[in-house]
Amino acid sequence: MSCRALYENEFSAKALFAAGLAIMPALLFNPSTEYRVIQFLFYLLLALLSGKKIDLPAVLFITLFIVVFNLIIPYGRIIFSIGAFKVTSGSLEAGIYRAVTLQALVMLSKVTVRGDLKLPGSFGQLLGESLQVFTALTSRKIRITGNDFIAEIDNLMLELGQEELQQPDVQVIKTKPLGYIIIATAIIVSWALFLLAINSHYFI
Repeated sequence: MSCRALYENEFSAKALFAAGLAIMPALLFNPSTEYRVIQFLFYLLLALLSGKKIDLPAVLFITLFIVVFNLIIPYGRIIFSIGAFKVTSGSLEAGIYRAVTLQALVMLSKVTVRGDLKLPGSFGQLLGESLQVFTALTSRKIRITGNDFIAEIDNLMLELGQEELQQPDVQVIKTKPLGYIIIATAIIVSWALFLLAINSHYFI
């Protein structure tokens, strides 16, 4: 069985979503930039194994943009200067930290939010649909050229809405024993990295 088939048949959508909620605090409260990078790479690997489309150039571009934006306000030790522009250790680490956090959340959402997710209640339905739209948007290649930004965004949303209307009814999948083992492993790895980050942050 391929990894994509395993992802689609061994897990229920609700179990994946619950796993995402269990993992998210281990990411958001991680104080270490280095261990947060490892978490991002772990979630990226999971997304690739699950068969999700990853636009790596877009990931690199957004990461670089966030890092450069944070360099505008320098603080910390000066690493090097380009004319009047100073690259400092504090702003560089803050940029990497924020960029990796965003990308890790995107990868985690790709893995834990599936198209057949159905949450109870009106709020649950709204939340599920919003997460699915976010996941679908992050799965697309960037095609915004800047010639007519508003029109291009509008066309993108129209295309997404048409795709959603064309979605067929999906079979409800129940989580198999292997699925529970994989979910538990992913949660344990995420929290183990969090605990290692805590130890390295406070005891060095």
